[in-house]
Amino acid sequence: MEEKEFAQIVKEHKRQIYTVCYMFSKDADEVADLFQEILINMWKGFPSFRGESSVSTWVWRISLNTCINTRKRRKLETIPLNVNINPYEDVDEEGLQVRQLYERINKLGLIDRSIILMWLENLSYEEIGAILGISAKNVSVKLVRIREKLKQMSNRN
Repeated sequence: MEEKEFAQIVKEHKRQIYTVCYMFSKDADEVADLFQEILINMWKGFPSFRGESSVSTWVWRISLNTCINTRKRRKLETIPLNVNINPYEDVDEEGLQVRQLYERINKLGLIDRSIILMWLENLSYEEIGAILGISAKNVSVKLVRIREKLKQMSNRN
Protein backbone atom coordinates (compact mmCIF):
# COMPACT_ATOMS: atom_id res chain seq x y z
CA MET A 1 0.00 0.00 0.00
CA GLU A 2 2.88 2.37 0.79
CA GLU A 3 4.22 2.08 -2.78
CA LYS A 4 0.82 2.95 -4.26
CA GLU A 5 0.49 6.00 -2.01
CA PHE A 6 3.97 7.15 -2.94
CA ALA A 7 3.33 6.63 -6.65
CA GLN A 8 0.15 8.70 -6.39
CA ILE A 9 2.01 11.53 -4.66
CA VAL A 10 4.66 11.53 -7.38
CA LYS A 11 1.98 11.51 -10.08
CA GLU A 12 0.12 14.45 -8.49
CA HIS A 13 3.27 16.53 -7.87
CA LYS A 14 5.41 15.65 -10.89
CA ARG A 15 4.98 19.09 -12.49
CA GLN A 16 5.93 20.80 -9.23
CA ILE A 17 9.09 18.70 -8.93
CA TYR A 18 10.10 19.39 -12.53
CA THR A 19 9.49 23.10 -12.05
CA VAL A 20 12.01 23.15 -9.20
CA CYS A 21 14.50 21.06 -11.20
CA TYR A 22 14.31 23.41 -14.18
CA MET A 23 14.92 26.41 -11.94
CA PHE A 24 18.25 24.88 -10.98
CA SER A 25 19.34 23.64 -14.38
CA LYS A 26 18.44 23.91 -18.03
CA ASP A 27 20.40 20.80 -19.00
CA ALA A 28 17.98 17.92 -19.64
CA ASP A 29 20.33 15.26 -18.26
CA GLU A 30 20.99 17.27 -15.12
CA VAL A 31 17.27 17.89 -14.65
CA ALA A 32 16.64 14.15 -14.93
CA ASP A 33 19.35 13.50 -12.34
CA LEU A 34 17.87 16.10 -9.97
CA PHE A 35 14.38 14.65 -10.45
CA GLN A 36 15.66 11.17 -9.64
CA GLU A 37 17.55 12.44 -6.59
CA ILE A 38 14.37 14.14 -5.34
CA LEU A 39 12.38 10.92 -5.75
CA ILE A 40 15.02 9.00 -3.81
CA ASN A 41 14.90 11.55 -0.99
CA MET A 42 11.10 11.55 -1.01
CA TRP A 43 11.07 7.75 -0.79
CA LYS A 44 13.57 7.79 2.09
CA GLY A 45 11.50 10.40 3.93
CA PHE A 46 8.08 8.96 3.11
CA PRO A 47 7.84 6.60 6.11
CA SER A 48 8.53 9.49 8.49
CA PHE A 49 6.07 11.92 6.84
CA ARG A 50 3.50 12.52 9.58
CA GLY A 51 1.16 14.85 7.72
CA GLU A 52 1.93 17.83 9.95
CA SER A 53 2.20 19.87 6.76
CA SER A 54 0.43 19.35 3.46
CA VAL A 55 1.87 16.84 1.01
CA SER A 56 2.52 19.73 -1.38
CA THR A 57 4.59 21.57 1.24
CA TRP A 58 6.52 18.38 1.97
CA VAL A 59 7.25 17.86 -1.75
CA TRP A 60 8.35 21.50 -2.21
CA ARG A 61 10.66 21.28 0.79
CA ILE A 62 12.31 18.05 -0.34
CA SER A 63 12.59 19.27 -3.93
CA LEU A 64 14.20 22.57 -3.01
CA ASN A 65 16.49 21.12 -0.36
CA THR A 66 17.63 18.36 -2.71
CA CYS A 67 18.43 20.78 -5.52
CA ILE A 68 20.19 23.24 -3.23
CA ASN A 69 22.22 20.53 -1.49
CA THR A 70 23.08 18.78 -4.76
CA ARG A 71 24.25 22.05 -6.26
CA LYS A 72 26.38 22.81 -3.20
CA ARG A 73 27.77 19.29 -3.10
CA ARG A 74 28.64 19.11 -6.78
CA LYS A 75 29.27 22.83 -7.20
CA LEU A 76 27.33 22.60 -10.42
CA GLU A 77 27.47 25.37 -12.96
CA THR A 78 24.46 25.70 -15.20
CA ILE A 79 25.27 25.84 -18.87
CA PRO A 80 22.61 27.46 -21.00
CA LEU A 81 21.47 25.49 -24.00
CA ASN A 82 22.59 27.16 -27.20
CA VAL A 83 19.83 26.26 -29.59
CA ASN A 84 19.16 28.60 -32.47
CA ILE A 85 15.50 27.68 -32.83
CA ASN A 86 13.08 27.15 -30.00
CA PRO A 87 9.65 26.04 -31.25
CA TYR A 88 8.11 26.87 -27.87
CA GLU A 89 9.40 30.42 -27.63
CA ASP A 90 6.91 33.22 -28.06
CA VAL A 91 8.00 35.95 -30.43
CA ASP A 92 5.49 38.52 -29.21
CA GLU A 93 6.24 41.25 -26.66
CA GLU A 94 4.71 39.33 -23.74
CA GLY A 95 6.79 36.22 -24.48
CA LEU A 96 9.93 38.33 -24.64
CA GLN A 97 9.14 39.91 -21.27
CA VAL A 98 8.53 36.51 -19.67
CA ARG A 99 11.82 35.18 -21.04
CA GLN A 100 13.69 38.27 -19.74
CA LEU A 101 12.08 37.84 -16.32
CA TYR A 102 13.22 34.22 -16.09
CA GLU A 103 16.73 35.17 -17.23
CA ARG A 104 16.86 37.68 -14.37
CA ILE A 105 15.44 35.17 -11.89
CA ASN A 106 18.19 32.73 -12.86
CA LYS A 107 20.76 35.35 -11.81
CA LEU A 108 19.38 35.40 -8.25
CA GLY A 109 20.86 33.34 -5.44
CA LEU A 110 19.43 29.90 -4.75
CA ILE A 111 17.16 30.89 -1.87
CA ASP A 112 15.86 34.04 -3.58
CA ARG A 113 15.25 32.04 -6.74
CA SER A 114 13.35 29.44 -4.73
CA ILE A 115 11.19 32.05 -3.03
CA ILE A 116 10.25 33.85 -6.25
CA LEU A 117 9.59 30.51 -7.96
CA MET A 118 7.13 29.48 -5.27
CA TRP A 119 5.51 32.93 -5.33
CA LEU A 120 5.08 32.67 -9.11
CA GLU A 121 3.47 29.27 -8.54
CA ASN A 122 0.88 31.08 -6.35
CA LEU A 123 1.96 29.58 -3.04
CA SER A 124 0.92 31.67 -0.06
CA TYR A 125 3.50 33.37 2.14
CA GLU A 126 2.57 30.87 4.85
CA GLU A 127 3.21 27.91 2.53
CA ILE A 128 6.53 29.35 1.33
CA GLY A 129 7.55 30.00 4.93
CA ALA A 130 6.62 26.45 5.96
CA ILE A 131 8.69 25.02 3.11
CA LEU A 132 11.75 27.15 3.91
CA GLY A 133 11.36 27.13 7.68
CA ILE A 134 10.89 30.90 7.97
CA SER A 135 7.98 33.11 8.99
CA ALA A 136 5.41 34.44 6.53
CA LYS A 137 6.55 37.95 7.48
CA ASN A 138 10.13 37.04 6.58
CA VAL A 139 8.87 35.73 3.22
CA SER A 140 7.12 39.06 2.66
CA VAL A 141 10.28 41.03 3.43
CA LYS A 142 12.40 38.78 1.21
CA LEU A 143 9.94 39.11 -1.68
CA VAL A 144 10.07 42.91 -1.48
CA ARG A 145 13.87 42.74 -1.65
CA ILE A 146 13.81 40.20 -4.48
CA ARG A 147 11.41 42.33 -6.51
CA GLU A 148 13.69 45.32 -5.97
CA LYS A 149 16.71 43.30 -7.21
CA LEU A 150 14.74 42.28 -10.30
CA LYS A 151 13.77 45.92 -10.96
CA GLN A 152 17.41 46.97 -10.65
CA MET A 153 18.41 44.29 -13.16
CA SER A 154 15.70 45.58 -15.47
CA ASN A 155 16.96 49.16 -15.20
CA ARG A 156 20.48 48.07 -16.18
CA ASN A 157 19.25 46.68 -19.49
